[in-house]
Amino acid sequence: MRALPASVLALCGLAVSACGGVATGESAAGRQPLPVEQQPAVEKPAAAKAAKPLEGKVVVIDPGHNGGNFKDPKAINKQVNVLTKWKACDTTGTATNDGYTEAAYTWDVSTRLAKILKQRGATVKLTRADNTSVGPCITERAAIGNRAKADAAISVHADGAAAGNHGFHIIMPKKIGGPVDPVVGDSAELGLAVRDAFKKGTGVPYSTYIGSKALNYRDDLGGLNLSKVPKIFIECGNMRNAGDAANFKDPAFRQKAAQALANGLQNYLS
Repeated sequence: MRALPASVLALCGLAVSACGGVATGESAAGRQPLPVEQQPAVEKPAAAKAAKPLEGKVVVIDPGHNGGNFKDPKAINKQVNVLTKWKACDTTGTATNDGYTEAAYTWDVSTRLAKILKQRGATVKLTRADNTSVGPCITERAAIGNRAKADAAISVHADGAAAGNHGFHIIMPKKIGGPVDPVVGDSAELGLAVRDAFKKGTGVPYSTYIGSKALNYRDDLGGLNLSKVPKIFIECGNMRNAGDAANFKDPAFRQKAAQALANGLQNYLS
């Protein structure tokens, strides 16, 4: 048999079936298709893979207060500059009448929220690593979001008001002639998205005592005044109200709250 030229051999290397070989997925006997279980694995197109809607987004979650704050009053009472006034570095937060603390609630909801956001592809940073330490100061909480160049930041809280008051509200920044000014508009959009999702996802009514339709604007919070990224606070309800307190102590509600917050953040970021 005459030897094939090198150029033909090269072509054969590129396309086996064109030179009489067996194509991928065929058997040697009569070029019959291989059984399904013997077919080579084929990589699925990227579009066919599970979508992660928050891929590439950075979210900073600030669980309000800290479980160890009561142990070091000197540290948390240190005065810090929030641009419109001087305030305490942090506080202990509030609690239900039977002692379930705001710090415990915000930590639990925030860690649940972080898990959901990560599953959706987001990079998530928390402003504190546990619920047993002290701080950080409100100024540092804002700085963490700034250093992360967060696409959105949320500070999770629960209020401590008169027992007859109930419902949740969103706190958003005002322009103060400071670093927050460029993101006041974006923060308002974030606030609206989270408000709507929290109401829909939890059924908690708008606050009966603060804000208009659960929206409140403030210029005295360091976590907002010092933020260079879109940021809001949510007061998920009133810990001194029996109905709201019952929600806070229920793990199923805390999961529902985290899911609703994740949906609100996603709606904004999308």
